[in-house]
Amino acid sequence: MIDKDGYRPNVGIIICNARNEVFWGKRIRQNSWQFPQGGIKHGESPEQAMYRELMEEVGLAQEHVRILGRTRNWMRYDVPRDWMKREWRGHYRGQKQIWFLLRLVGRDCDVRLRASEHPEFDAWRWHEYWAPATDVVEFKREVYRTALGELERYLSIGAEHVRACHPYMLAMRAHGASRT
Repeated sequence: MIDKDGYRPNVGIIICNARNEVFWGKRIRQNSWQFPQGGIKHGESPEQAMYRELMEEVGLAQEHVRILGRTRNWMRYDVPRDWMKREWRGHYRGQKQIWFLLRLVGRDCDVRLRASEHPEFDAWRWHEYWAPATDVVEFKREVYRTALGELERYLSIGAEHVRACHPYMLAMRAHGASRT
């Protein structure tokens, strides 16, 4: 399902632990790391898609997490042509995403990367909150920075530490810039 502008509706999922570290997944058989994400099926709400993708990609059920927040608006990124599936070239431009910030209330051992027949990840680790904004593939970086920035305010909900503020955001605040 691609919209009139060429973007596929999608959800992005940031899972954090009580220390505000985030789940960072290694894509299967690749040296590429990212947050869980996936398409929204016809008739599905973003929240329903998020829970489905959470189970398919990470093996976590609704009772293992708590929603802390979600982004207000769609965030878009363009996929470079050489990264696109051949059959998607033409009208497809990229993804438009609603991002969710979740708190893991279960245990690390509840993560099951082989929960579905087609796993997305073959390894995972906890990563510093802001590190994915620079570690992800380049064409996703701006969306990651924006999502992490918008959702950061929810980190204090059920956390051991107050905030994991990135130096980039501290500099913006020092100069009076606002986050959107």
